[in-house]
Amino acid sequence: MQVQGWLLLLPAAVLLVAFTHFPVGSTLYHSFFSNPKPGRAAVWVGADNYRAMVEDPVFWQVLGNNLWFALGTIPLSIGLAMLMAAWVNGRIAGRSLLRLSFFTPTVLPMIAVANIWLFFYTPGYGLLEQVTGLLGLPSHNWLGSRGTALGCLVVVTVWKEAGFFMIFYLAALQSLSPYLGEAAALMGASPWYFFRRVTFPLVRSGIFAGILYAFIISFGDVPIAIFLAGSNTVTLPVEIFQSLQFDFNPALLALSTLTVLFSLALVVVMQRVVGLDIVLRTGGNG
Repeated sequence: MQVQGWLLLLPAAVLLVAFTHFPVGSTLYHSFFSNPKPGRAAVWVGADNYRAMVEDPVFWQVLGNNLWFALGTIPLSIGLAMLMAAWVNGRIAGRSLLRLSFFTPTVLPMIAVANIWLFFYTPGYGLLEQVTGLLGLPSHNWLGSRGTALGCLVVVTVWKEAGFFMIFYLAALQSLSPYLGEAAALMGASPWYFFRRVTFPLVRSGIFAGILYAFIISFGDVPIAIFLAGSNTVTLPVEIFQSLQFDFNPALLALSTLTVLFSLALVVVMQRVVGLDIVLRTGGNG
C-alpha cells in the first residue's frame, strides 16, 4: 500500500520539484556567481551581489513601494472579503447572483481589468475625472503621478482579489453549525459578541490562509502595475521584469531570492501562529 501511495504521488512530486523547488534552488545557487561573459565563465563572488543590492538606493525605493503596496492591499482585501462572505452567507434574495458578482473580477483577464480601470483613471474624460470636475476640483493624472499611482494600484488590486478571498471565508462560515448562532441568540449574545468569540476563532485558519495568499500576490503581481502605472510605481517583481528585458544581472537573482525568502518567512510565521492557536484551544478545551 505504501508503494502504491508513492506511485500515485510521484507525477505531482516530479512536477513540483521541476517547476518550483529546482528553479528556487538554482536561483539561490547562481546568485552567488558573477555574470558570465563571452569567453569567461561565471565565477564565485560570494555575497557581492547581495551587497550590491543593499547598497543600491533603487532597491530601497522599490522595497518601500512593495511594502506600502502590501500594507494597502492586504488589510483592505481581507476586510472586504470578510464582509462580502458574511453578507452572501445570509439568507438574502439573489444570493447566488451576488456571489457571482463578487467573484467575477477574479476571473477577468488582466488586460480587461486594465481597460476597465483606465476608463476610471484616464485624465480629462475618465469617470473619476468627471466626478472630481463636478466638485470643482482640478484635473489630475492619477496613474501618471507618483503620489497617486500606488494608491490607484491598491484600489484595482483590492477590487480584483477580494472576491477570491471571499471564497476562503465563505467556505469557513458555511462549515459552522447554524445551531451555534441559534444558541447564542437564545442566551442573549449580540451579533458582534458572537462574531468575536465564536465565528472569528473558528474561521481564523481561513483568515490566515487569505493573508498569506494576499502577501504572495503583493510580492509577485506584475501585470496590473505594468499595464496601469508603467514606471511610476515600481515594485520588486516589476523591477525584476523590467531589468530582465535589457540585460541579465546576477543581482536580479539576489532580488528574486529576497522575494522568495519574504514569502517563506511569512509561511513559517503563519504556521507558528496557527499551530500555537490550535494548541491553546486544544489545551483550553482539555
